[in-house]
Amino acid sequence: MKHVLGAAAAIAIGALAPLATAASPAAASAGAHCARAEQDVWDSGPSRTVAARGCTIPSQEHRWYTVEIDTLVERHYKGESVEAGVDRSTTVHGRTIRCLGHTSGDGAGTVDWFGCPPV
Repeated sequence: MKHVLGAAAAIAIGALAPLATAASPAAASAGAHCARAEQDVWDSGPSRTVAARGCTIPSQEHRWYTVEIDTLVERHYKGESVEAGVDRSTTVHGRTIRCLGHTSGDGAGTVDWFGCPPV
């Protein structure tokens, strides 16, 4: 009886192992990584767009992207317009944001993330 139970356990573990290894790359591909990014912050809160550089983006299209950013520079404006000027800048390291999508930026490797709700 012990041998039968041992064999059944081995078969069950062996059957689950390929599922676990197949799920890992799929979960990893849903995320993106950027080395540096900039986000404007207004009186009413952060912008829902982020300009980033040095990004690796998964090849599949997703409804939402999880973006890990090594260095995020937040420009805090004095008011609700660019004309009011920048009050201060803060740098945040190791930030993770969620965004709806992305477009190519200026052709110099910039990725413009959009639809990023405030954290």
